[in-house]
Amino acid sequence: MGTISNGRTSKPFENSHAPGLDWRKASRTDLDPILKDCVIIAAALDAKDHPHYSIPDGTRMVALSDDKDADSPALYFSRAEFTKFAEGVKDGEFDDLMATDAEMEQAAAVAAV
Repeated sequence: MGTISNGRTSKPFENSHAPGLDWRKASRTDLDPILKDCVIIAAALDAKDHPHYSIPDGTRMVALSDDKDADSPALYFSRAEFTKFAEGVKDGEFDDLMATDAEMEQAAAVAAV
């Protein structure tokens, strides 16, 4: 069984498409009650027989998913791919996709129900 953690608290969590992984979510989220609108990430098994030529066997992988549903698909990226994406986030390249204050308030209200 895997887990999910926000850096302060952990609890059991199993994604049916990526069993046994220890998932992490942003420390700004709560686990109980869980704010069900978060991207989750986990260190995944090294690639084996990946269908794309640029991902040879043994490539270290990262899995991304959504915590709203334990049956959500898991997307796998090499750590190099994830690093480039994270660098873009840090550089503000995706700031236009951030939720507004009103959207954050709405998400919190829905989670409290």
